Amino acid sequence: QVRLVESGGGLVQAGGSLRLSCEVSGRFNSINAMGWDRQAPGNQRELVATITNEGMTNYTNSVKGRFTISRDNAKNTVYLEMNSPNPEDTAVYYCRAHWVSVYSTYVHQSWGQGTQVTVSS
Repeated sequence: QVRLVESGGGLVQAGGSLRLSCEVSGRFNSINAMGWDRQAPGNQRELVATITNEGMTNYTNSVKGRFTISRDNAKNTVYLEMNSPNPEDTAVYYCRAHWVSVYSTYVHQSWGQGTQVTVSS
């Protein structure tokens, strides 16, 4: 059983900053990529950012230059630094982890329960 717990969501003013954290715990052999997805009301869930275990990153175009994803492998934790957010970034943000079971080489994908981020104008 793998568990992802997000923290750091809340209300932020446009142009401010906010940092999300997500710790992965449980029984696994390794964690490959980690990332963040989000879902705004009435919209489909979209990928926001991903970071590999080598530190390579990619972002959806709308957050490039404003958001930064990072990870601490020793803590099994991934972060999302949100700078200059705008009201369009308002959504529930979900942490994502791609992990390898101790029983096989299959790569599983799991998500946290989500944390609400609201950006006021």
